[in-house]
Amino acid sequence: MMQNNLKGKRALITGASAGIGRATALALAKEGVDLVLVARRASKLKKLKDELLREKVEVETIELDVRDKEAVVEKISKLLESKQVDILINSAGLALGLERIDEGEFENWEQMIDTNIKGLLYITKLVFAKMREQNSGDIINLGSIAGEVAYPGGNVYCATKSAVAMLSEALNVDSFGTNIRVSNIAPGAVETEFSDVRFKGDKTKASKVYEGFEPLKAEDIADLILYILNAPDNVNIQYARVMPTAQRNPYLLKRDEVEKN
Repeated sequence: MMQNNLKGKRALITGASAGIGRATALALAKEGVDLVLVARRASKLKKLKDELLREKVEVETIELDVRDKEAVVEKISKLLESKQVDILINSAGLALGLERIDEGEFENWEQMIDTNIKGLLYITKLVFAKMREQNSGDIINLGSIAGEVAYPGGNVYCATKSAVAMLSEALNVDSFGTNIRVSNIAPGAVETEFSDVRFKGDKTKASKVYEGFEPLKAEDIADLILYILNAPDNVNIQYARVMPTAQRNPYLLKRDEVEKN
């Protein structure tokens, strides 16, 4: 049975309304972790909060687009004036489109860069400063195998996740001499809303991404996050790559034959 070093701590989770962020919130609540849930969709945050309160933990929600620097500074600074954040999970992120560079849309690029890189930086700057003051804390960034290996049409998304990987390393350097731990998790194929968002609601395209094999689930990543956070204080798991058994890299994915009616 996994030990529980987390009860009574507080975690701030971005992208908390769906996917890995939501699964992580549910997993942490079961361990007695108080939560600050950050996302753009207020209705989904409220529904999740109602579900989490059954675990008898403190839950605060912040409706926020991490791309909005002024709003991030205002709302997160206000939070940090009265609450200590022990864990930061940077889960907010997205991919848009699968076009070559010459066919890509500037708006899609800007949204990926502003969310996956700049949004992560805005939140982390504020929380990291407080963690340095308290000389403790865990930061987990949700990266991707796409940050290591470029795939056709992935160009800008791959670049943003490569930046997340390097920023995670830089944060570990900036944490030198403190008790702050920083981890970058790089999953392969995880079945969440990710592909729905990438293909802007085209369910047919999204479903084909996961045909013929068993992908990771959001709960699998949440389990890994719990493992990393529960590691003894002298253990800093700086990087974790996790793939479905059917996938070995973006180009090696064993799919079974799918029967056609």
